[in-house]
Amino acid sequence: MMTTWVVVADHSRARFFQIDSSSAPLQEIDTLVHAEGRLHDREMTSDLPGRVKNPGGLGGHAFEQPTDPKKHEADVFATEIVHYLEYAHNTNRFNQLIVIAGPSILGLIRQHMPNHLNTHITLELNKNLADLSAADIRTHLPEFLP
Repeated sequence: MMTTWVVVADHSRARFFQIDSSSAPLQEIDTLVHAEGRLHDREMTSDLPGRVKNPGGLGGHAFEQPTDPKKHEADVFATEIVHYLEYAHNTNRFNQLIVIAGPSILGLIRQHMPNHLNTHITLELNKNLADLSAADIRTHLPEFLP
């Protein structure tokens, strides 16, 4: 029997569901939480960037951060999601995978997804459904899953 997993993610939470037949309801089996994904930029940085004065004492400018803290945290969480999926696949917990996520986190998940795991993805939805109930998420999927 084919076991299908559905991962539904946003920047701060990834929910994992299992479907035992092509028309069955979703059964939530696990959740990953990334609290840093809910923080604002000002809460992620310890203080304001330093300033540099121009020669002669006229004006100046602030140092820029090399990376956007929100993007960095989203990338960290996408990596964590993919590692969780890799472990689950390596322990034979699913045969097929459906990925549902908003555009930015879905792109990051795609970037980190290894080829051997990509071959098990049967459907991707570019939607942010992480806050919906399992029954509501199921309505966004085809009646009979691949």
